[in-house]
Amino acid sequence: MALLERLDWYDIARTTNWTPTYVAESELYPSELSGDMGIPMAAWESYDEPYKQTYPEYVKVQREKDSGAYSVKGALERSKMYENADPGWLSVIKAHYGAIARAEYAAASAEARMARFGRAPGQRNMATMGMLDEIRHGQIQLFFPHEYVSKDRQFDWAFKAYDTNEWGAIAARHMFDDIFSTRSAVGIGLMLTFAFETGFTNMQFLGMAADAAEAGDWTFANMISSVQTDESRHAQIGGPLIPILIAHGKKAEAQRMIDISFWRSWRLFSVLTGPMMDYYTPLEHRKQSFKEFMQEWIVTQFERSIADLGLEKPWYWDQFLDELDDMHHAMHMGVWFWRPTVWWNPAAGVDPQQRAWLEEKYPGWNERWGTQWDVIIDNLLAGKRELTYPETLPVICNMCQLPVAHTPDKLSDKPLQHKGRWYHFCSEGCKWCFEQEPERYEGHLSLIDRFLAGMIQPMDLGGGLKYMGLAPGEIGDDAHGYSWVEAYRDRVKAAA
Repeated sequence: MALLERLDWYDIARTTNWTPTYVAESELYPSELSGDMGIPMAAWESYDEPYKQTYPEYVKVQREKDSGAYSVKGALERSKMYENADPGWLSVIKAHYGAIARAEYAAASAEARMARFGRAPGQRNMATMGMLDEIRHGQIQLFFPHEYVSKDRQFDWAFKAYDTNEWGAIAARHMFDDIFSTRSAVGIGLMLTFAFETGFTNMQFLGMAADAAEAGDWTFANMISSVQTDESRHAQIGGPLIPILIAHGKKAEAQRMIDISFWRSWRLFSVLTGPMMDYYTPLEHRKQSFKEFMQEWIVTQFERSIADLGLEKPWYWDQFLDELDDMHHAMHMGVWFWRPTVWWNPAAGVDPQQRAWLEEKYPGWNERWGTQWDVIIDNLLAGKRELTYPETLPVICNMCQLPVAHTPDKLSDKPLQHKGRWYHFCSEGCKWCFEQEPERYEGHLSLIDRFLAGMIQPMDLGGGLKYMGLAPGEIGDDAHGYSWVEAYRDRVKAAA
């Protein structure tokens, strides 16, 4: 008998629903875990799995991906990439591994929840392989930086950042826990796979892969490209859920979850990816500006995706587009200013050539940001490095857990009183996210809240560093040892 063609048997193989007789359906798929919103099973069975992936095919492809990535690593282990790399690029991969590697395991847990509690059999099938993907992503992104730990202890933060109270780790964990660890199968499908992975993993993985290749870090480029090809498949899990929700009167619920996730993702990646692309990556290796990449890979793609599926652009869309010009510049200056509180060495990225590039890509940059850097430069040239460190604590947003930041002329706090406690937000978007589900967020204390509550002792920089887990030899400093300042020495002499 002739073998059936794949498309002739695939739908039968994925039809894995049944009518349980030993337990109620509501017990098999609790609503709080499935997120089914009362929609009947027949509707979920109409879910159309885009990739139509089978397990044998999956294993074959993943084996080839792993073989390729590990082969490149093995071939280049003696290449002295670490010794020859620009210090700014080393900071890129330190920040990436610390923020992302362990979060992949949280994503594996999220995919497992969809695989177990998703009502749609197609969703469960895709999520099963997605769970295996995320475990692989965690393992490969912990293994690859391990060879650098003996050379630079800041790389050890790839393994421990997620378990610390370092402020960047708190912000990342707050967002990832919200989107990955505490949502239903439907919520994860919309918030993780559609809103987050459709857009923001492209930004971190595709953008950084291109810059890595230009910088000669082929090990990192191949590794994260290998990861991203999996993420592109995960990104398709959430889309087919949306027509089902809309058809059953749940458009507003779907829109709200996507809007929350997109805004929260944007806030986190404005501090993680923006400075990496526009400041840390050596000028000669930059493929695009952060804004250009966002416009090509996030804005256009996301707008098309939501329109095709019958949703609206998020209500804050114009504000988001406006922030593409400035938000990551503010975050970058803040991270460099508070450099002792991070596990990598921020690259200032503002020598004269880089400033010219920034002005070209962001007209008006010199007026808004260059003048601020001029104060720092003047203090460094005068031998007053102590004046380039902060003397006060920043205001931390009670949603994104990042400092309240924007252009100097637009800086504003968005306060809210809830149950007798004042909360402070960096934007209307973060305030709105809190207002949608205050019971989810009201008990969390920002790093500054913890200072004020006496949880950090002594209440000074030393106590803060101890609380965050940063030890001598790990705390950040200028990536290039302030050598870039010398390019401005002649300017000072001319002025004199």
